[in-house]
Amino acid sequence: MSTEGIQSALQQMQSLATQASTAPRLDRSETAQGGFASELQASIERINALQQTARTQSMDFQAGKPGVALNDVVVDMQKSSVAFEMGVQVRNKLVSAYRDIMNMQV
Repeated sequence: MSTEGIQSALQQMQSLATQASTAPRLDRSETAQGGFASELQASIERINALQQTARTQSMDFQAGKPGVALNDVVVDMQKSSVAFEMGVQVRNKLVSAYRDIMNMQV
């Protein structure tokens, strides 16, 4: 790797660090107000939005609409698939935790 490449990578890392440090932070009170149920609902809505976007992109590509590239369709479909699989795994963990709690002896 050349010196210019290292300098470029270092500058990118510094700019990302600056962006991360200046990003707005959530108050604990804002997070506490929403609670777990609202976060779960928001996650489900985001997964649904990703699936709808992927479906729309796919239909637009099949219809031959200009401006819809195959690589964009594939990327959107993969994002949708990964998000859905994550949602399924979270659900499985929640069900497992619920069963463990229900099987506890008092």
